[in-house]
Order: sequence, then structure tokens, then C-alpha cells
Amino acid sequence: MADTQQVDARAERTVSRLAHRIGAFAKAHGGAEGQVAHIGERGARIVLVGEDGGWGDLVAPTYAIAEQAVAKSGITVHESFDGEFAAKVTTGPYEWKRMAGIQVGG
Repeated sequence: MADTQQVDARAERTVSRLAHRIGAFAKAHGGAEGQVAHIGERGARIVLVGEDGGWGDLVAPTYAIAEQAVAKSGITVHESFDGEFAAKVTTGPYEWKRMAGIQVGG
């Protein structure tokens, strides 16, 4: 039973840490929305898009932990990264250069 309590405590700390980071992102970007996606054995990816168009992501060890973290942070969560949600992302020179570099082998 001690092992179960230890795992639950660890998961709760992870949820709190992720929720804090999501909240900090939202505060820095005038608010935020997100989407949670499975990434296989690595867990789940939390994609964040700020009201100012800034974006970022976090990785959670499980999908359940990611869902709990976004719920605890209070942001709006989308089911998918659809066109309307994706249109809120602002890309700058850095992103365009990176995308072009990938295309030409860079």
C-alpha cells in the first residue's frame, strides 16, 4: 500500500508542477488555450497557445496526468489542434527559418 501512496503523491506533484508551468505561460501570454495529445510510451504532449500568439509545449508522463494538469490550471482545452485553434499561433522569423532549414536539409 505504501507504494501506491508514493506513486499517487508523485503523480500529484507532477500535476501541480505542470499546472504551475501552464499558469505561468498563460500569465506571460495574456491567457492561454491548450490541447493534449498522446505521444506513445513517452506520455502526452500539452500544446499551449497564448492569447498573443506565442506557443509552447510540455510533456507529461501520462495522458491522465496531462488532463489533470490542464484542468487544474483552468485553461480552455481543445479536443484537437484544428485549423481555427492553429490559426491563433504566431510564427516569426525563427520558426520560418527552422522550417526552411528542415526542407533544405539544415
